[in-house]
Amino acid sequence: MKIKYFSDTDTALVEFSTRKVAETKEINENIYIDLDASGNLVAMTIEHARQQAALPSLSYEQIEKEIPKKLLQRMR
Repeated sequence: MKIKYFSDTDTALVEFSTRKVAETKEINENIYIDLDASGNLVAMTIEHARQQAALPSLSYEQIEKEIPKKLLQRMR
């Protein structure tokens, strides 16, 4: 995943994959999503990004799925 910010146009581009874009859908006047031929999300464009998103405080957190207690007991 890549996030690109174009300061000259105040546009953020969030790329989720490198698949070929087959269709772009307008979510609202400032947000567009790009989909591949199967309908999977490829990218999202955010116009007026500083107003629409908290770009200066961008963070990433990976949340692992919790392992059920019963499974943990069996693993011991």
